[in-house]
Amino acid sequence: MGLEARKRLLSPQLMATTSSAAAKAIAGVRIATSIFFLLFGEYKLAGPGFAHGGFQGYLHEYIANGAVSFYRPVLSGLILPHAVVFGYVVGAVEAFIGISLLLGLWVRPVSVVGVLYMLNFLLATWWGPGHGAPFWRYFGAELDHLPLLLLFIIFFAADGGKVWGLDGRRR
Repeated sequence: MGLEARKRLLSPQLMATTSSAAAKAIAGVRIATSIFFLLFGEYKLAGPGFAHGGFQGYLHEYIANGAVSFYRPVLSGLILPHAVVFGYVVGAVEAFIGISLLLGLWVRPVSVVGVLYMLNFLLATWWGPGHGAPFWRYFGAELDHLPLLLLFIIFFAADGGKVWGLDGRRR
């Protein structure tokens, strides 16, 4: 590649166009992710099924089979005795994340909440494939949680509310 071709590749116009396209792609993914969280939250808040039974079932499964050892006492001693309240809290957190991502409002702080939320799921479900399973199976079993965790990290790092969001209008 010649010098002129390298200069064109590094031109400010091309860099700005690439940066703008990446910011728009992140905004599009942020909005799509918001829809998932709105649906998750709505399902948990709209009816009593999750908070008054479904959540307890998940907790019992996590405590018995999935949770890492140091996290089991948190689930069994703190969360399970107050499962109805925490069931509604889970739905409210998911709805709040969804609204924030949809509007592009407070995306960085909500991304921190999202990372913590996904880490909670990772800790609760890590041993799902069973002890002694091949290492890759643990990551395969977490495909519900790891991609969302990574998206929250991207939304935080890229300040994902700047484009097509209210965070961009507040500055």
